[in-house]
Amino acid sequence: MNQPVELEYVGFWLRVWASIIDTVLLMAITAPVLLMIYGKDYYSQDALIKGPADFIISFVFPAVAIIAFWIARHATPGKMAIGAKIVDEKSGGAPSFGQHIGRYLGYFVSILPLCMGLVWVGFDRKKQGWHDKLAGTVVVRSKNRQPEPVRFG
Repeated sequence: MNQPVELEYVGFWLRVWASIIDTVLLMAITAPVLLMIYGKDYYSQDALIKGPADFIISFVFPAVAIIAFWIARHATPGKMAIGAKIVDEKSGGAPSFGQHIGRYLGYFVSILPLCMGLVWVGFDRKKQGWHDKLAGTVVVRSKNRQPEPVRFG
């Protein structure tokens, strides 16, 4: 008989690690494209947005990619690497499309006051950032992740 999977909330440092993985992957995709379009001077310009291609590659593409991963896999590649997924706070099921959009927009709310909405994950009992609270989501993973114990005989 299969035991139900016991879940745990994913804490601050694991989520930081997942974000680092996602950032490196996004930069590996976007930086070469931006350099091909704008050249080496791209990183020495003061403007926040260097042109329409920059806006699409640096802002639109990451938003679409992240939300697409959330919808398809309930996680970004970084969250998948740590075995985590985003679920609805009440049901434990897949979040709705609206929750995903709200969660993404909630990142801006979380970042604005000195990133306090992200740091909040470290203090919240459900390990929710403000973006999770706004969207009604939690980030979870299997509690018992160690390999099968060794048994002889």
